[in-house]
Parts: sequence; C-alpha cells; structure tokens
Amino acid sequence: MKLWLLRHAPVMLPAGLCYGASDVPADATLTREAAKAFAPLPPPGTPVWVSGLLRAQQMAGALQAERPELGAARVDTRLNEMDFGAWEMQRWDAVPRSAFDEWMADFAHHRFGGVESTQMLLYRVAAALGDLRPAKSTDVVWVTHAGVIRAVQHIVASGGVHIREAAEWPKDAPGPGGWVTVAI
Repeated sequence: MKLWLLRHAPVMLPAGLCYGASDVPADATLTREAAKAFAPLPPPGTPVWVSGLLRAQQMAGALQAERPELGAARVDTRLNEMDFGAWEMQRWDAVPRSAFDEWMADFAHHRFGGVESTQMLLYRVAAALGDLRPAKSTDVVWVTHAGVIRAVQHIVASGGVHIREAAEWPKDAPGPGGWVTVAI
C-alpha cells in the first residue's frame, strides 16, 4: 500500500511563528497551485484523509475541486500537527533556550509547551496508520502537517512507534504544498 503524505500550503502568518495545533489558514492561491500539481498523481478512487485543522482542510478541498471523483475527505484529528501548548503563536526565536534544552534532554516524553510530547504524537499517528492496515491493496492520501509526516517516516523507518532521542527524528519533510510517499 502506498501512503501519499500531502502537506498543507504556506500559512498566512509572519515567518518564524510556532503554529503547530493553532488553526490558521493557508494561502488560498498557493493551496490551489499545490493541489493542482498533486492532483494527477493518486490513482482513481484513492481515499483521502485530512487533519482537522483549517490549513489542511483547505488543501483537501482544493484537491477535491481538481479530482472530484476522489470524494470528500475523511476528517481525522489524529493527523493534526503537534500541539506546542504555551509556545503556540509565539516567535520561535522568543522561546527560551532552556525550553529547547529540556525537550532535547527528554525528546520522547517532554511536553514542549506543556501539552503534547513527541511520543504522544507518535502514538496517535501510529493509531491512524493502524486503521489503514486492512486496506493494504489501495493507496491512501493523508493531507496533513510536517510533524505528522515525520512521525510516519519515523515509524516506517524504525519499524516501531518509540523514539529515544532527537537524533532519531527524521530531518526532512516536504515543504508547504509538497508531498512524499511511503510504503505501508
């Protein structure tokens, strides 16, 4: 089974802001352009799942406009970006170095911003992946976020859901409006 991981387009925020679980819109023009570029790729009848956040839903809607036969996307909040709690909508360069140091010292379990840990993100993404397993013969598109894409990449590459340190976290994810595929 091929899992298409399509990231939302650039958001309508100043550069340098942390916006993980914040429900912010994406640029509508760039969303349509990215959807148009991606639309020819998934086979006919490919189911589409989408994060519960607006920027991903905009992309799913634009994809549906290009490929109406794919049908409406299934909303699944397990595909939402990581929740950075107190650091949401703050400038990354305003986050104290000590907050990053605490996260890196316990990358798996520290709740950066006080809400969600990397391990919690991995657990919810793994649960969503588990729901795909009965459909091994078909492709699926997830319209989602960089953190979720990295979580999928980690789970597939490591063969498991656990992580010990930041060095194990995938460095690469598609840029806004980009995509990658993984074999499940």
